[in-house]
Amino acid sequence: MRVGVVVYGGLDETSGGFRYDRQLVDFLRAQGDTVEVISLPWRNYWRGVIDGLRPAVDSRLDRPVDVLVQDELCHPSLWRQNHRLTRPESVVALVHHVQSDDMRGRLAGVRRQIERRYLDSVDGAVCTSQFTRRRATALGATFDESVVAPPAGRVAGRALGDQQVRQRAAEGPLRITFVGNLVPRKGLITLLSAVDRAVNRHGMTDWQLTVVGSHEANPASASRAVDKATELGIADSVEFTGEVPESALTAILEASHVLCVPSRYEGFGMVYLEAMEYGVVPIGSSNGGAGEFIADGDNGFLVDPGDTERIAALLADLAADRDRLTDLGVAALDTAAAHPGWDETLGEVRALLKRVSTARASTGIHGTKSHRGGKS
Repeated sequence: MRVGVVVYGGLDETSGGFRYDRQLVDFLRAQGDTVEVISLPWRNYWRGVIDGLRPAVDSRLDRPVDVLVQDELCHPSLWRQNHRLTRPESVVALVHHVQSDDMRGRLAGVRRQIERRYLDSVDGAVCTSQFTRRRATALGATFDESVVAPPAGRVAGRALGDQQVRQRAAEGPLRITFVGNLVPRKGLITLLSAVDRAVNRHGMTDWQLTVVGSHEANPASASRAVDKATELGIADSVEFTGEVPESALTAILEASHVLCVPSRYEGFGMVYLEAMEYGVVPIGSSNGGAGEFIADGDNGFLVDPGDTERIAALLADLAADRDRLTDLGVAALDTAAAHPGWDETLGEVRALLKRVSTARASTGIHGTKSHRGGKS
């Protein structure tokens, strides 16, 4: 197949969605497909919407490929472009999460309409969770073809053995880790408040918190988090590492007991699965796709966004009950071992791309769904 992959910026971004995109490009090339990465400039939302009207963007997208895969993150720049395209045989959206689910403010309804219009302009969709596919459908999207293809982790299985997890659980302070860009959606302020409550209301005495993630994605939010730790009087036990290389993140996960990222919303939540590969107990968001692999109370926990009291109680309980911490960590390992690996996941994606491109070719009519008279 000839495949184009459309992303914002480039494939070297550090978020989980871009890691998925990189894995897909590498997998397709390994299967013998020709893959061209098409990079669009990062914009704020409304400047991206304006790009959606510009012929210059159209000319970058109109490539003679069998299928044009578009990271749905780029939808502000694509919402009016697909209906102009004549040379791609088909367009498929790679939907990591439905962005309008986490939009606020008086223009949120307009943004939902823009995202809906984009989703109606594609021939098929790859969704990273059942939750994400349901949310896309609820937004009004109708796809000729769709598949749920969840991400794999970093090591595709167990990174540690049961005995290592058992020994780690018995040692030292409760080591809590947060991994994610320091942006409001990820819930770091909630975690800091919960740690303070665990100490002052639930008697947690021996703990450490490591915060891993970029301060540059939202400097104001990162600064608020650092200030919050100082304000609460817990800064001496909180380490803000910023972004770290892969080897350093591996070392942090190997040493951690609990990963807590209490996001407002996660389409899938790759970081939870990656932690589970190391037997780290995830405390994840109940709002999103994490419930498809985290079983609350069995291999981790799901908490409602902003529920500082439940997070505080969980942390205090795990700090005090190392047997339960052990059992949850081993169960997390088992879940990671049973989760589909990248080859299985991306094989499903490639099969969908072939089905969509073959279906378009068999009609004898060229161009994308929206160019042929779709809803855009």
